[in-house]
Amino acid sequence: MVYNFSAGPAVLPKEVLQQAADEMLDWHGSGMSVMEMSHRGKEYMSIIETALRDMRELFSVPDNYKILFMQGGAIAENAIIPMNLAALRGQVGVADYINTGSWSTKSIKEARRYCEVNVAASSEAGKFARIPDRADWRLSRNAAYVHVCTNETIDGVEYQFTPEVAADTDNAPLVADMSSHILSRAVDVSKYGVIYGGAQKNIGPAGLTIVIVRDDLLGHALPICPSAFDWKTVADNDSMYNTPPTYAIYIAGLVFQWLKRQGGVPEMERRNIAKAALLYDYLDSTGFYRTRIASECRSRMNVPFYLHDEALNDAFLAGAKEHGLLQLKGHKSVGGMRASIYNAMPLEGVQALVHYLQEFERQNG
Repeated sequence: MVYNFSAGPAVLPKEVLQQAADEMLDWHGSGMSVMEMSHRGKEYMSIIETALRDMRELFSVPDNYKILFMQGGAIAENAIIPMNLAALRGQVGVADYINTGSWSTKSIKEARRYCEVNVAASSEAGKFARIPDRADWRLSRNAAYVHVCTNETIDGVEYQFTPEVAADTDNAPLVADMSSHILSRAVDVSKYGVIYGGAQKNIGPAGLTIVIVRDDLLGHALPICPSAFDWKTVADNDSMYNTPPTYAIYIAGLVFQWLKRQGGVPEMERRNIAKAALLYDYLDSTGFYRTRIASECRSRMNVPFYLHDEALNDAFLAGAKEHGLLQLKGHKSVGGMRASIYNAMPLEGVQALVHYLQEFERQNG
């Protein structure tokens, strides 16, 4: 048995892959593969409409929010966000960012190309081992928006709370990059102005970006914003202003249906809590492995860990591969190991990983 712990593109449910394989040459008797359908034909329109409806249901998206299917990934949205929101108060203003890791840092760098950025709080001095205490955030009273990355895929920190920012900023909308934990836990969407993420971690294949945006935040794009990146244009055209990533949307739709069959987001959250607890409990029980993230900020999705003797890293990875445990090498910027245990990772995969951790420790401890 092989278990794929890749951080993204990541593991997909086997049922979804099997269904996609079965439908590859002929979708529902149409005589066409989804890959070759017109995105404006009735067959594909039924696919995208069902996917949008299921996403809204699964994530409890209120009626006054639009769900947009876009391209370019979360990195492109790092530019698209200020191009749509920096002038929210009538002129290009300041945007507040909370820096909690590698992806926050990239967001900040990109936003500075389009507006003034205030880093209202940062955990960089502590090597991104925790979320900065909310009491220490220095928000701008006139901020156009406040940006957070609610799960840092590389560094392994996750918000276990929803930040309240309106009172300190004259009602600036909260914008969240949820790429790596969207649909893994319950979220009160109404607390956010914008939620966005690349699909390739918890939803589907690379190529699709999902943006959930409150209606009143549409229509404020800067003149330099390309029309295909203007959220209002995309919303007005039901994500069909240009050809969308059709096959990625189709797979995402299959994942949404799979999630509904499993019991939806509440059941996924229950499973994810159990999987993360199993892995962290073992890592905490031994001095052979160590973690760097404060316990109250640990990610349920991405678990970085380190061997006490990093000279054993190559042997650990080689042994893991022999045991069918793939993609455990940590990101090059932080080193060590990383297990990404998204929705589609079964409990059995985490159990197999813990068993291997125990075995490797017995042999090398």
